Amino acid sequence: MLDAALKTQLQGYLDHVKLPFEIVASLDNSSNSDDMRELLEQIAGMTDKITLRTDGVDTRTPSFLLRRTGTEQSLRFAAIPLGHEFTSLVLALLWTGGHPPKVDQAQIDAVKALDLDLDFEIYMSLTCHNCPDVVQALSLMSIVNPRIRTTVIDGGLFQAEVEAREIMAVPAVWLNGQPFASGRMTLEEIVAKLDTGAAARDAEKLGAEEPYDMLIIGGGPAGAAAAVYAARKGIRTGVAAERFGGQVNDTLGIENYISVSMTDGPKFAAALEGHVKDYKVDIHNLQRAEKLTPAAQPGGLVEVELANGAKLKGKTVILSTGARWRNVGVPGEAEYKNKGVAYCPHCDGPLFKGKPVAVIGGGNSGVEAAIDLAGIVKHVTLIEFGAELRADAVLVKKLESLPNVTIIMNAQTTEFTGTNGKLDGLNYTDRVSGEARRVEVEGCFVQIGLVPNTEWLRGTLELSKHGEIIVDTKGATSIPGVFAAGDVTTVPFKQIIIAAGDGAKAALGAFDYLMRN
Repeated sequence: MLDAALKTQLQGYLDHVKLPFEIVASLDNSSNSDDMRELLEQIAGMTDKITLRTDGVDTRTPSFLLRRTGTEQSLRFAAIPLGHEFTSLVLALLWTGGHPPKVDQAQIDAVKALDLDLDFEIYMSLTCHNCPDVVQALSLMSIVNPRIRTTVIDGGLFQAEVEAREIMAVPAVWLNGQPFASGRMTLEEIVAKLDTGAAARDAEKLGAEEPYDMLIIGGGPAGAAAAVYAARKGIRTGVAAERFGGQVNDTLGIENYISVSMTDGPKFAAALEGHVKDYKVDIHNLQRAEKLTPAAQPGGLVEVELANGAKLKGKTVILSTGARWRNVGVPGEAEYKNKGVAYCPHCDGPLFKGKPVAVIGGGNSGVEAAIDLAGIVKHVTLIEFGAELRADAVLVKKLESLPNVTIIMNAQTTEFTGTNGKLDGLNYTDRVSGEARRVEVEGCFVQIGLVPNTEWLRGTLELSKHGEIIVDTKGATSIPGVFAAGDVTTVPFKQIIIAAGDGAKAALGAFDYLMRN
């Protein structure tokens, strides 16, 4: 089950196990159970701290339970956690065995303080790059708080259960038998959602903060770079971010950030936050900005109001709120989101194995998605608004070589339709003939670019016709003391490396403004 390299790697990790625990497997006569048994025997054979039992009677087979001796801890994997989830397995073994997690103690204390009986079920796929963070967060919660139970379920392994619960996107979290959340979430976000008093406490704490010399709104590559450059100037710096790392968290592979040959989005986002924490920067995570109030007079304080009601002030402000996936904006899209309409082929593609799907968008993202999906699903229909595909020639050539792909050009999507709450197809108009046509699919992946996160700024500062913040060569906006950087601005070419450089430039521009005012 594990190759020589993984065995060596795992053996090194298991040397850190301090406390004895048992693995209780519930198996049947399937080949999947045979694979799980082999994996668990290899793990148990690497340390005398782990005891393997195969007499489990859980209703989900195959599955296995991790339980520290003498505790009520309950963490179950209804999965063979390899692929993207191998790290989740390793961490679960280490944490169960008493190795301390690399998590802020304040977050651990917040989990321990949850005075609730919580039974989590998280559905994931082994190819989902957003799933491990949620799996690891819920695993840790069940290990440190005995009133929390977590079951990690591979949707591909328990497809009948997934279909019965109409789960069409992962990660999907159920709590006490009811849907709780979908999509990537951090430990901090999960606890905040459970702790209903957290927002009020945060607002009170944030409202007491002294004004910053430079306040940065957004924690993606642009915001992180701005924070580092500001802190290095020795000025009081703060960052308020809805999700540190921003859209980078949802990026699969990063191969074009110079000096870093290959990494993935979550690792890159963690590195961004780690670099900022090397400096004296106040980071306020999970904070969404809702209102910007310019300074009342030149050299005065700019105010940013957050969703929880708190108000942060800065002598200068840098807006780096980034962008998000663009919606098609037609009837049925919102209704069938996560019920067939999806945006991440790597995460949700395996849930459509053997089924017909569509991809909307003929740029690199759309064509790459179609190529990836063609190896999993029954058939892919790629729908492009224009007269030709805009992707790189090498990608187009690969796509056209695939036998289970149909390409439709000059097609304007007009509606998503469904039956019994699930997507069953989409309607489009042939832009040449004007005819209304239809494609029957069970899934549709939207890949049509980005929209800037500037709704909260409309009417406050100058935006382009596309909603981007208009900036000058130093990153300055139409409001004195307010600068902007990254994908949220009119700067062309939305790339991570460009956003990072843009953030540095905006910080230097803002510092120059501070010196002159």
